[in-house]
Amino acid sequence: MSQTGDAPPESTDPLFAGRSGVARDMAAVDWAATPLGPSPTWPSGLRDVVRVLLTSRFSMWMAWGPELTMFYNDEYRDATLRRKHPWALGRPFDEVWAEIREVLTPQIRTVLEDGEATWDEDLLLFLERYGWPEETYHTFSYSPLYDEGGPVQGLLCVVAETTERVLAERRMAFLRDLASAMTSARSIGEVTAAAREVLGGARRDLPFGLLYLLDPAVGPRTARLAAAVGVDADGPGAPATVELGVPGRTWPSAAVASSRRLLPLGEEARAGMPEDCDRVAVVPLTPATTSGHDGGPIGVLVVGLSRYLSYDDRYRDFVALVAGQVTSGVLDARAAEADRQRQLVADASHELRTPLTSLRTNLDLLTQADKQGGLSESSRRELMADVRFQIEELTTLVGDLVALARDEPLERAVEPVDLAEVTSRAVERV
Repeated sequence: MSQTGDAPPESTDPLFAGRSGVARDMAAVDWAATPLGPSPTWPSGLRDVVRVLLTSRFSMWMAWGPELTMFYNDEYRDATLRRKHPWALGRPFDEVWAEIREVLTPQIRTVLEDGEATWDEDLLLFLERYGWPEETYHTFSYSPLYDEGGPVQGLLCVVAETTERVLAERRMAFLRDLASAMTSARSIGEVTAAAREVLGGARRDLPFGLLYLLDPAVGPRTARLAAAVGVDADGPGAPATVELGVPGRTWPSAAVASSRRLLPLGEEARAGMPEDCDRVAVVPLTPATTSGHDGGPIGVLVVGLSRYLSYDDRYRDFVALVAGQVTSGVLDARAAEADRQRQLVADASHELRTPLTSLRTNLDLLTQADKQGGLSESSRRELMADVRFQIEELTTLVGDLVALARDEPLERAVEPVDLAEVTSRAVERV
């Protein structure tokens, strides 16, 4: 414990004298109240390791004795222990790290019982150093500690927290996958399918996600649910439509209408939501000014945030990049659909002109023949048959266009044809 209230005076032990930081706090600990006893009576092996610990610039901690009483240096305090300092000094390891002791028990036994060093790389540990379980990653080695050649007395841990690197690599890999999926999507349906598939692989960072896109056909502020990940699309947590900017009493209408972008997930909204989520981020899907869009949002992305991660600048930037890639994917898909629509109109125009030109030609022939004395019966029958054929072609084309406008599938009967005959007839009609 630190020197407060009726705590014992700071030790005059030269092991701590003249030092600052954690060493000064060690001097204020009542070591006589621990299984190790007063520091001047410690065995030379323990004093030597404590001296090395306090002078090292690398993050280290050690545990000694039957209760694995903990020591550590400034680097470990700053990098890992955080708010548990100075309370953790001189306390048993099982008490200091009660939340992870079961995970680390196999490694500790290997050191204490077998005298063998251990190695773990990027091990996931949920540390409670701020009062809540935090997702963290660590690379470390446990080494046995001896006293004058006797049995193992404790262990030394040299550790590097790798949380920032692991999260950065994970998020970069996710963003690459999302960008690839968005780039290859050529329709809104493909964009939403890609969003569902890729977002489904980011549950540690984004436990759930709701993608709403504005639907001008319904209203200027009405957004339809395009994709739901991590939550039932038919459940109360993901209604089919929401009104952007319009206050509502129910989730998620209240969230998307809020001016805030980070909101707690209330009890009403928790129904059907992942348990590892307690907050949501609401991000409007607003195109860049250079995209040719009018600048207004095209929808909104509502994502759940992990209760095991702090919503810091890196997390916030990650969510913004996800929203940006989804926005780009939607805009690119709409541009591709517009191109296809223009091409469809051009193709339809060409296809309609062909039978119309043939009809006009046949009508001209009939008019000219009537002026010149008429056609033979066989020629007239052949000409009228061709007119009926062209009318049927026009009827079919108009039906196809109506089906496309209604987004209905086209029905076609497949049958073998004589390609030479079809080609010859087409040439004759031109």
